[in-house]
Amino acid sequence: MSSNVRPATMERITTPALAESFIDQQLAELRRQIGDKKVLLALSGGVDSSVVAALLIKAIGKQLICVHVNHGLLRKGEPEQVVEVFRNQMDANLIYVDAVDRFLDKLAGISDPEQKRKIIGKEFIDVFAEEAQKLEGISFLAQGTIYPDILESDGIKSHHNVGGLPDYVDFQEIIEPLRLLFKDEVRRVGRSLGISEQLIGRHPFPGPGLAIRILGDITPEKVGILQDVDKIYIDALRDAGLYDKVWQAGAILLPVKSVGVMGDERTYESCVALRAVTSTDGMTADWAHLPY
Repeated sequence: MSSNVRPATMERITTPALAESFIDQQLAELRRQIGDKKVLLALSGGVDSSVVAALLIKAIGKQLICVHVNHGLLRKGEPEQVVEVFRNQMDANLIYVDAVDRFLDKLAGISDPEQKRKIIGKEFIDVFAEEAQKLEGISFLAQGTIYPDILESDGIKSHHNVGGLPDYVDFQEIIEPLRLLFKDEVRRVGRSLGISEQLIGRHPFPGPGLAIRILGDITPEKVGILQDVDKIYIDALRDAGLYDKVWQAGAILLPVKSVGVMGDERTYESCVALRAVTSTDGMTADWAHLPY
């Protein structure tokens, strides 16, 4: 059977005991596979890569090197949070790369969402490969690929975790310990690894980040507006006790402006849409019934 197909007999991870069993199996397998060699991980700070990082830190400690690429399209304050949690709290080997200007320059004037995905994917690979070349003795590449990523990449959309690095970056093997798990299972494993609820309960966030939540072309000003709006929206959901009842929420910056009144003056400002859906495994979703 293909390693990309989840066996029909594989039990769903529905309890802490099953999560602990999965962790024990993975720790033994990772230690056997890696030995005393080094592993490189692209750490976005999302749930999937964070769980992989925590699993590998527990398995091999400082043999893991994490690279966090800030492409300028993350949630407000997220790069700083990644550094705080993984470098300062989890004592991970973390390399931080500020590539904001580089990504925004490549995306200038691009409106098509799939083209945005491909540009960001290629640029991320280029940046990551450049960082990998600076390091010595790296044998393995780890990724936060989960099962929906594999399914979505089969003709649905291009995906940031299942593409290839250039030939000049030579890894002995790819390590994807979560590749057969659904999102709810990944969260259970993360909780059993002791990852904070604020991080493990974070809503799924697209690999291309806010680029595909900005309809139309991308500018630094638009990114700043959407980051502010997104933070206001997410904070409001948390304050109302609704955040954990929603699978994914996000603001979308629309390519239109609307007339309004602010104070005693008429305004002509940007419009946003607020989206919230519910789901269990990330494969199907329904709109969230939020009070309004």
